[in-house]
Amino acid sequence: MRIAQPGRIPVPAWRSRLAALAGVLVLAGCSLEGTPTPGSSVAGSDSSLPPPSATAGASATAGPSPSDSGRLTLPAPTTSDPTPISYTVSVEVEAGSSGRIVIVVTNLGSEMVPELVLRWPTAVRETIFLAPFEPSQQRIQEGGDPLRQDWTKWVDGPGERGEPAGTTSLGWGPLLRGGTLTIPVLATRVAPGAITFDLQILSGEAVLRADGAPAWLQVEVP
Repeated sequence: MRIAQPGRIPVPAWRSRLAALAGVLVLAGCSLEGTPTPGSSVAGSDSSLPPPSATAGASATAGPSPSDSGRLTLPAPTTSDPTPISYTVSVEVEAGSSGRIVIVVTNLGSEMVPELVLRWPTAVRETIFLAPFEPSQQRIQEGGDPLRQDWTKWVDGPGERGEPAGTTSLGWGPLLRGGTLTIPVLATRVAPGAITFDLQILSGEAVLRADGAPAWLQVEVP
């Protein structure tokens, strides 16, 4: 039996092929370094860490959504009103029960607020339903007593006056200079569990200011 032996590559040809192969490897290395593939990590970083959250000064353009902490957030208002106010928020709701949230707003400025508006994410109603009044047969029956309506609007966005999608806006009429308005909002329990959500206090579509900062707070319901 005869086994054929492969012929040797002449030295000049061997060197030229080795040089060509080295050039290909250098080009391939440059290509891999310049275009990382999905899932690859940058040197010195930990790919297991969550992405950094946006800073407080960033403008939110999307609709309300749960944050990393589970809080229901609101988009940033497009404008602000320099009228200074002070406010207090009292959560009169026990765990697993219904109750109310009372917001007291005082106008500290020299101008009237044309329409005081409260705004929260509409998704809050999946846990507690917020309403300016309690439905009753007296209100809906034909020929009943006249409906006394203190609130001026109750809108699920998007609304005709610029109310953003995914938000609920409750208007409560004008607030005179130096005046104080007490707003009781009924909170009817729909599902068990605690909830944290954003609440904005606005003049129309412009957020008001308290102590120099936007009147934009978090409400915690147990």
